[in-house]
Amino acid sequence: MATNIQQPSHVFASAAFFQNPYPLYEQLRAESPIYKGSAFKYPGWYVTGYDEAVAIFKNKAVFQNRMPLPETTKRYERLRKLQQEMMLFKNAYDHKRLRGLVGKAFHAQMIEEYRPYIEETVHELLDEISRKKQMDVVMDFAFPLASLVIAKILGVPRKDQERFRAWAMCFIQTIDLTRSREDMMQGNKQAALLGHYFQSLIAEKRQTPQDDLISRLIDEEEISDEELLATCVLLVIAGHETTVNLISNAVLSLLQHESQLLLLKKDPTFIRGAIEETLRFESPTQMVARVAVSDIEVNGNHIKEGAQLYVLLGAVNRDPAKFSEPHQFDIARTSNHHLAFGYGSHFCIGAALARVEAEVAVQVLLEKADQLELATAEPRWRRLIGFRALESCPLYFEHTITK
Repeated sequence: MATNIQQPSHVFASAAFFQNPYPLYEQLRAESPIYKGSAFKYPGWYVTGYDEAVAIFKNKAVFQNRMPLPETTKRYERLRKLQQEMMLFKNAYDHKRLRGLVGKAFHAQMIEEYRPYIEETVHELLDEISRKKQMDVVMDFAFPLASLVIAKILGVPRKDQERFRAWAMCFIQTIDLTRSREDMMQGNKQAALLGHYFQSLIAEKRQTPQDDLISRLIDEEEISDEELLATCVLLVIAGHETTVNLISNAVLSLLQHESQLLLLKKDPTFIRGAIEETLRFESPTQMVARVAVSDIEVNGNHIKEGAQLYVLLGAVNRDPAKFSEPHQFDIARTSNHHLAFGYGSHFCIGAALARVEAEVAVQVLLEKADQLELATAEPRWRRLIGFRALESCPLYFEHTITK
Protein backbone atom coordinates (compact mmCIF):
# COMPACT_ATOMS: atom_id res chain seq x y z
CA MET A 1 0.00 0.00 0.00
CA ALA A 2 1.20 3.47 -0.79
CA THR A 3 1.92 5.43 2.33
CA ASN A 4 1.90 9.18 2.58
CA ILE A 5 3.26 10.53 5.85
CA GLN A 6 3.62 14.26 5.72
CA GLN A 7 6.38 14.91 8.22
CA PRO A 8 6.66 18.67 8.80
CA SER A 9 10.10 20.16 8.33
CA HIS A 10 10.44 21.13 11.97
CA VAL A 11 10.49 17.45 13.01
CA PHE A 12 13.64 16.86 10.97
CA ALA A 13 15.08 20.23 11.98
CA SER A 14 14.67 19.81 15.73
CA ALA A 15 17.69 19.76 18.04
CA ALA A 16 16.57 16.35 19.30
CA PHE A 17 16.67 14.90 15.77
CA PHE A 18 20.22 16.05 15.08
CA GLN A 19 21.43 14.64 18.40
CA ASN A 20 19.63 11.33 17.90
CA PRO A 21 17.70 10.71 14.64
CA TYR A 22 16.96 7.05 15.32
CA PRO A 23 13.67 7.37 17.27
CA LEU A 24 12.16 9.26 14.32
CA TYR A 25 13.49 6.67 11.89
CA GLU A 26 11.85 3.95 13.96
CA GLN A 27 8.55 5.82 13.92
CA LEU A 28 8.67 6.23 10.15
CA ARG A 29 9.62 2.60 9.49
CA ALA A 30 6.81 1.41 11.75
CA GLU A 31 4.39 3.20 9.41
CA SER A 32 6.06 2.03 6.20
CA PRO A 33 9.59 1.16 5.03
CA ILE A 34 9.07 3.55 2.11
CA TYR A 35 6.89 6.60 2.47
CA LYS A 36 6.02 9.76 0.63
CA GLY A 37 6.79 12.85 2.65
CA SER A 38 8.89 15.96 2.94
CA ALA A 39 11.98 17.04 4.83
CA PHE A 40 12.53 20.77 4.79
CA LYS A 41 11.42 21.82 1.29
CA TYR A 42 12.27 18.54 -0.44
CA PRO A 43 9.26 16.27 -1.13
CA GLY A 44 9.95 12.73 -2.23
CA TRP A 45 10.00 9.09 -1.21
CA TYR A 46 11.93 8.38 1.99
CA VAL A 47 13.27 4.84 2.37
CA THR A 48 13.85 3.31 5.84
CA GLY A 49 13.69 -0.41 5.02
CA TYR A 50 16.75 -2.51 4.19
CA ASP A 51 15.17 -4.69 1.48
CA GLU A 52 13.61 -1.65 -0.17
CA ALA A 53 16.96 0.14 -0.19
CA VAL A 54 18.70 -2.83 -1.81
CA ALA A 55 15.97 -3.07 -4.45
CA ILE A 56 16.44 0.61 -5.33
CA PHE A 57 20.24 0.36 -5.44
CA LYS A 58 20.06 -2.74 -7.64
CA ASN A 59 17.76 -1.15 -10.22
CA LYS A 60 20.24 1.23 -11.86
CA ALA A 61 18.12 1.48 -15.00
CA VAL A 62 15.27 3.22 -13.17
CA PHE A 63 16.87 4.74 -10.06
CA GLN A 64 19.77 6.94 -11.06
CA ASN A 65 22.15 9.37 -9.42
CA ARG A 66 20.76 12.87 -9.28
CA MET A 67 22.39 16.28 -9.40
CA PRO A 68 21.96 18.34 -6.22
CA LEU A 69 21.25 21.38 -8.43
CA PRO A 70 18.99 21.40 -11.54
CA GLU A 71 20.78 21.91 -14.86
CA THR A 72 18.75 25.08 -15.37
CA THR A 73 20.19 26.68 -12.22
CA LYS A 74 21.90 29.99 -13.02
CA ARG A 75 22.30 31.51 -9.57
CA TYR A 76 24.94 28.99 -8.45
CA GLU A 77 26.43 28.23 -11.84
CA ARG A 78 30.04 27.68 -10.71
CA LEU A 79 28.93 25.14 -8.11
CA ARG A 80 26.57 23.40 -10.55
CA LYS A 81 29.24 23.08 -13.24
CA LEU A 82 31.67 21.59 -10.72
CA GLN A 83 29.11 19.09 -9.42
CA GLN A 84 27.96 17.95 -12.86
CA GLU A 85 31.49 16.77 -13.70
CA MET A 86 31.80 14.69 -10.51
CA MET A 87 31.68 10.90 -10.71
CA LEU A 88 29.36 10.93 -7.68
CA PHE A 89 26.52 12.43 -9.74
CA LYS A 90 27.08 10.61 -13.04
CA ASN A 91 25.38 7.48 -14.36
CA ALA A 92 25.90 4.61 -16.79
CA TYR A 93 28.96 4.87 -19.08
CA ASP A 94 30.37 8.12 -17.69
CA HIS A 95 30.22 6.82 -14.13
CA LYS A 96 31.81 3.50 -15.10
CA ARG A 97 34.54 5.27 -17.10
CA LEU A 98 35.56 7.64 -14.31
CA ARG A 99 35.28 4.98 -11.64
CA GLY A 100 37.57 2.72 -13.64
CA LEU A 101 40.23 5.42 -13.93
CA VAL A 102 40.14 6.54 -10.30
CA GLY A 103 39.41 3.16 -8.75
CA LYS A 104 42.86 1.78 -9.54
CA ALA A 105 44.31 3.97 -6.77
CA PHE A 106 41.72 2.87 -4.20
CA HIS A 107 41.81 -0.88 -4.66
CA ALA A 108 42.24 -2.63 -1.30
CA GLN A 109 45.65 -4.00 -2.29
CA MET A 110 46.88 -0.53 -3.28
CA ILE A 111 45.55 1.01 -0.06
CA GLU A 112 47.52 -1.50 2.01
CA GLU A 113 50.68 0.13 0.65
CA TYR A 114 49.70 3.30 2.52
CA ARG A 115 49.28 1.48 5.86
CA PRO A 116 52.85 2.26 7.07
CA TYR A 117 52.32 5.98 6.31
CA ILE A 118 48.96 5.92 8.10
CA GLU A 119 50.51 4.23 11.15
CA GLU A 120 53.39 6.71 11.23
CA THR A 121 51.00 9.65 10.96
CA VAL A 122 48.76 8.33 13.75
CA HIS A 123 51.75 8.00 16.09
CA GLU A 124 52.96 11.50 15.21
CA LEU A 125 49.54 13.03 15.86
CA LEU A 126 49.12 11.30 19.22
CA ASP A 127 52.60 12.32 20.33
CA GLU A 128 51.89 15.88 19.28
CA ILE A 129 48.69 16.21 21.32
CA SER A 130 49.79 14.15 24.34
CA ARG A 131 50.94 17.18 26.36
CA LYS A 132 47.50 18.80 26.20
CA LYS A 133 45.87 16.20 28.50
CA GLN A 134 42.68 16.80 26.53
CA MET A 135 41.92 16.33 22.84
CA ASP A 136 39.06 16.88 20.46
CA VAL A 137 38.92 13.60 18.58
CA VAL A 138 37.47 15.38 15.55
CA MET A 139 39.76 18.39 15.12
CA ASP A 140 42.93 17.13 16.80
CA PHE A 141 42.98 13.58 15.49
CA ALA A 142 40.48 12.40 12.85
CA PHE A 143 40.58 15.52 10.68
CA PRO A 144 44.37 15.93 10.38
CA LEU A 145 44.83 12.19 9.80
CA ALA A 146 42.26 11.99 7.01
CA SER A 147 43.53 15.21 5.43
CA LEU A 148 47.18 14.18 5.45
CA VAL A 149 46.44 10.76 3.95
CA ILE A 150 44.24 11.96 1.07
CA ALA A 151 46.73 14.77 0.42
CA LYS A 152 49.54 12.22 0.05
CA ILE A 153 47.50 10.04 -2.30
CA LEU A 154 46.50 12.95 -4.50
CA GLY A 155 49.82 14.75 -4.34
CA VAL A 156 48.52 17.88 -2.61
CA PRO A 157 51.23 19.78 -0.67
CA ARG A 158 51.12 18.93 3.03
CA LYS A 159 50.96 22.61 3.96
CA ASP A 160 47.62 22.94 2.14
CA GLN A 161 45.82 20.15 4.02
CA GLU A 162 44.62 22.59 6.67
CA ARG A 163 42.28 24.05 4.06
CA PHE A 164 40.48 20.75 3.62
CA ARG A 165 38.20 21.10 6.62
CA ALA A 166 36.71 24.39 5.43
CA TRP A 167 36.41 23.08 1.87
CA ALA A 168 34.68 19.89 2.99
CA MET A 169 32.26 21.51 5.42
CA CYS A 170 31.25 24.12 2.86
CA PHE A 171 30.68 21.61 0.06
CA ILE A 172 28.84 19.09 2.24
CA GLN A 173 26.44 21.81 3.32
CA THR A 174 25.51 22.49 -0.34
CA ILE A 175 24.33 18.90 -0.92
CA ASP A 176 22.53 18.40 2.39
CA LEU A 177 18.78 18.93 2.71
CA THR A 178 19.44 21.46 5.47
CA ARG A 179 21.12 23.83 3.02
CA SER A 180 20.16 27.49 3.01
CA ARG A 181 20.53 30.22 0.41
CA GLU A 182 23.57 31.47 2.32
CA ASP A 183 25.11 27.98 2.19
CA MET A 184 24.62 27.87 -1.56
CA MET A 185 26.08 31.32 -2.11
CA GLN A 186 29.12 30.41 -0.04
CA GLY A 187 29.43 27.11 -1.89
CA ASN A 188 29.34 28.90 -5.22
CA LYS A 189 32.18 31.17 -4.10
CA GLN A 190 34.11 28.21 -2.74
CA ALA A 191 33.71 26.36 -6.05
CA ALA A 192 35.57 29.20 -7.79
CA LEU A 193 38.38 29.11 -5.21
CA LEU A 194 38.67 25.33 -5.41
CA GLY A 195 38.70 25.48 -9.19
CA HIS A 196 41.52 28.03 -9.19
CA TYR A 197 43.54 26.05 -6.62
CA PHE A 198 43.35 22.73 -8.48
CA GLN A 199 43.84 24.30 -11.89
CA SER A 200 47.15 25.70 -10.62
CA LEU A 201 48.13 22.40 -9.00
CA ILE A 202 47.27 20.40 -12.13
CA ALA A 203 49.29 22.83 -14.27
CA GLU A 204 52.31 22.33 -11.97
CA LYS A 205 52.01 18.55 -12.25
CA ARG A 206 51.77 18.71 -16.03
CA GLN A 207 55.18 20.40 -15.98
CA THR A 208 56.66 18.28 -13.20
CA PRO A 209 54.81 14.95 -12.74
CA GLN A 210 55.12 13.17 -9.41
CA ASP A 211 54.25 9.70 -8.15
CA ASP A 212 50.70 10.62 -7.16
CA LEU A 213 47.12 10.18 -8.35
CA ILE A 214 46.73 13.61 -9.96
CA SER A 215 49.86 13.08 -12.08
CA ARG A 216 48.62 9.65 -13.18
CA LEU A 217 45.16 10.96 -14.09
CA ILE A 218 46.69 13.75 -16.18
CA ASP A 219 48.14 11.06 -18.47
CA GLU A 220 44.73 9.43 -18.99
CA GLU A 221 43.09 10.29 -22.31
CA GLU A 222 39.61 9.28 -21.15
CA ILE A 223 39.20 12.08 -18.61
CA SER A 224 38.52 15.70 -19.56
CA ASP A 225 40.18 18.65 -17.87
CA GLU A 226 36.86 19.55 -16.25
CA GLU A 227 36.37 16.01 -14.96
CA LEU A 228 39.93 15.90 -13.64
CA LEU A 229 39.41 19.09 -11.67
CA ALA A 230 36.04 17.91 -10.33
CA THR A 231 37.57 14.53 -9.38
CA CYS A 232 40.29 16.25 -7.35
CA VAL A 233 37.67 18.27 -5.47
CA LEU A 234 35.45 15.22 -4.91
CA LEU A 235 38.29 13.10 -3.54
CA VAL A 236 39.38 15.83 -1.14
CA ILE A 237 35.81 16.24 0.12
CA ALA A 238 34.84 12.56 0.22
CA GLY A 239 38.26 11.39 1.40
CA HIS A 240 37.99 13.81 4.28
CA GLU A 241 34.35 13.73 5.31
CA THR A 242 33.62 10.01 5.40
CA THR A 243 36.85 9.06 7.15
CA VAL A 244 36.70 11.83 9.75
CA ASN A 245 33.15 10.82 10.63
CA LEU A 246 34.00 7.11 10.77
CA ILE A 247 36.99 7.56 13.09
CA SER A 248 35.20 10.02 15.36
CA ASN A 249 32.02 7.94 15.52
CA ALA A 250 33.99 4.77 16.27
CA VAL A 251 35.84 6.36 19.20
CA LEU A 252 32.61 7.84 20.59
CA SER A 253 30.65 4.59 20.22
CA LEU A 254 33.33 2.57 22.00
CA LEU A 255 33.57 5.05 24.86
CA GLN A 256 29.79 5.02 25.21
CA HIS A 257 29.71 1.20 25.34
CA GLU A 258 32.20 0.14 28.00
CA SER A 259 31.71 -3.61 27.55
CA GLN A 260 32.62 -3.34 23.87
CA LEU A 261 35.61 -1.14 24.62
CA LEU A 262 36.91 -3.69 27.15
CA LEU A 263 36.33 -6.53 24.68
CA LEU A 264 38.38 -4.74 22.02
CA LYS A 265 41.18 -3.94 24.46
CA LYS A 266 41.26 -7.57 25.58
CA ASP A 267 41.21 -8.92 22.03
CA PRO A 268 42.45 -6.42 19.39
CA THR A 269 41.44 -8.81 16.60
CA PHE A 270 37.93 -7.37 17.03
CA ILE A 271 39.11 -4.08 15.51
CA ARG A 272 37.63 -4.89 12.11
CA GLY A 273 34.34 -5.81 13.73
CA ALA A 274 34.40 -2.55 15.70
CA ILE A 275 34.78 -0.50 12.53
CA GLU A 276 32.11 -2.45 10.65
CA GLU A 277 29.71 -2.08 13.57
CA THR A 278 30.37 1.65 13.69
CA LEU A 279 29.56 1.84 9.99
CA ARG A 280 26.22 0.20 10.72
CA PHE A 281 25.43 1.77 14.08
CA GLU A 282 26.48 5.38 13.32
CA SER A 283 26.73 5.42 9.53
CA PRO A 284 28.97 8.34 8.47
CA THR A 285 26.74 8.91 5.44
CA GLN A 286 23.10 8.91 6.50
CA MET A 287 21.33 9.56 3.21
CA VAL A 288 21.82 9.01 -0.52
CA ALA A 289 19.50 10.36 -3.20
CA ARG A 290 18.18 8.87 -6.43
CA VAL A 291 15.71 9.98 -9.09
CA ALA A 292 13.25 7.68 -10.85
CA VAL A 293 13.61 7.98 -14.64
CA SER A 294 10.41 6.02 -15.32
CA ASP A 295 7.27 4.94 -13.47
CA ILE A 296 7.74 1.89 -11.22
CA GLU A 297 6.16 -0.02 -8.35
CA VAL A 298 8.19 -0.58 -5.18
CA ASN A 299 6.66 -2.52 -2.32
CA GLY A 300 3.15 -1.58 -3.43
CA ASN A 301 4.00 2.09 -3.92
CA HIS A 302 3.58 3.67 -7.35
CA ILE A 303 6.60 5.90 -7.92
CA LYS A 304 6.26 8.26 -10.86
CA GLU A 305 8.92 9.29 -13.33
CA GLY A 306 10.89 12.26 -11.96
CA ALA A 307 10.19 11.41 -8.32
CA GLN A 308 13.02 11.98 -5.86
CA LEU A 309 14.03 9.14 -3.53
CA TYR A 310 16.02 9.56 -0.34
CA VAL A 311 17.49 6.36 1.11
CA LEU A 312 18.03 6.96 4.83
CA LEU A 313 21.06 4.75 5.48
CA GLY A 314 20.97 5.50 9.20
CA ALA A 315 17.51 3.94 9.31
CA VAL A 316 18.22 1.14 6.82
CA ASN A 317 21.23 -0.05 8.83
CA ARG A 318 19.06 -0.39 11.94
CA ASP A 319 16.18 -2.21 10.29
CA PRO A 320 15.13 -5.02 12.71
CA ALA A 321 13.98 -7.07 9.73
CA LYS A 322 17.64 -7.38 8.74
CA PHE A 323 19.66 -6.91 11.95
CA SER A 324 18.98 -8.56 15.29
CA GLU A 325 18.97 -6.10 18.19
CA PRO A 326 19.74 -3.25 15.77
CA HIS A 327 20.09 -0.60 18.48
CA GLN A 328 22.78 -2.58 20.29
CA PHE A 329 26.42 -1.73 19.51
CA ASP A 330 28.04 -5.17 19.14
CA ILE A 331 31.56 -5.41 17.72
CA ALA A 332 31.25 -9.21 17.59
CA ARG A 333 28.19 -9.02 15.33
CA THR A 334 28.28 -11.56 12.49
CA SER A 335 26.80 -11.21 8.99
CA ASN A 336 26.98 -7.44 9.29
CA HIS A 337 25.86 -6.61 5.74
CA HIS A 338 25.29 -2.91 6.29
CA LEU A 339 24.86 -0.43 3.44
CA ALA A 340 27.01 2.34 4.90
CA PHE A 341 29.10 2.47 1.72
CA GLY A 342 26.20 1.97 -0.65
CA TYR A 343 25.67 -1.02 -2.92
CA GLY A 344 26.65 -2.33 -6.34
CA SER A 345 28.31 -0.13 -8.96
CA HIS A 346 27.94 2.97 -6.78
CA PHE A 347 29.63 1.35 -3.77
CA CYS A 348 31.90 3.97 -2.20
CA ILE A 349 35.20 4.00 -4.07
CA GLY A 350 37.08 5.05 -0.92
CA ALA A 351 35.69 2.32 1.34
CA ALA A 352 38.98 0.41 1.63
CA LEU A 353 40.88 3.59 2.53
CA ALA A 354 38.34 4.65 5.15
CA ARG A 355 38.41 1.19 6.73
CA VAL A 356 42.20 1.01 6.95
CA GLU A 357 42.51 4.54 8.35
CA ALA A 358 39.83 3.88 10.96
CA GLU A 359 41.26 0.51 11.99
CA VAL A 360 44.76 1.92 12.45
CA ALA A 361 43.57 5.12 14.16
CA VAL A 362 41.35 3.41 16.72
CA GLN A 363 43.71 0.51 17.42
CA VAL A 364 46.76 2.70 17.99
CA LEU A 365 44.77 5.20 20.06
CA LEU A 366 43.60 2.45 22.41
CA GLU A 367 47.05 0.86 22.61
CA LYS A 368 48.78 4.11 23.54
CA ALA A 369 46.18 5.71 25.79
CA ASP A 370 46.93 5.67 29.51
CA GLN A 371 43.68 7.56 30.01
CA LEU A 372 40.83 7.92 27.56
CA GLU A 373 37.35 9.10 28.52
CA LEU A 374 34.68 11.47 27.31
CA ALA A 375 34.96 15.01 28.63
CA THR A 376 31.25 15.62 28.03
CA ALA A 377 28.17 13.45 28.25
CA GLU A 378 26.64 15.08 25.15
CA PRO A 379 29.09 15.61 22.27
CA ARG A 380 27.79 18.07 19.68
CA TRP A 381 26.58 16.80 16.30
CA ARG A 382 26.47 18.94 13.17
CA ARG A 383 23.04 19.94 11.91
CA LEU A 384 22.97 17.63 8.89
CA ILE A 385 20.47 15.08 7.62
CA GLY A 386 22.73 13.38 5.09
CA PHE A 387 25.73 12.83 7.35
CA ARG A 388 26.32 11.66 10.94
CA ALA A 389 29.11 14.07 11.77
CA LEU A 390 30.36 15.19 15.14
CA GLU A 391 31.06 18.90 15.45
CA SER A 392 33.18 18.33 18.52
CA CYS A 393 34.03 15.42 20.81
CA PRO A 394 36.42 16.39 23.63
CA LEU A 395 38.26 13.60 25.46
CA TYR A 396 40.52 13.37 28.46
CA PHE A 397 43.60 11.78 26.97
CA GLU A 398 47.07 10.89 28.20
CA HIS A 399 49.68 8.62 26.74
CA THR A 400 53.40 7.93 26.82
CA ILE A 401 55.23 9.63 23.95
CA THR A 402 56.88 7.34 21.41
CA LYS A 403 60.64 7.21 21.79
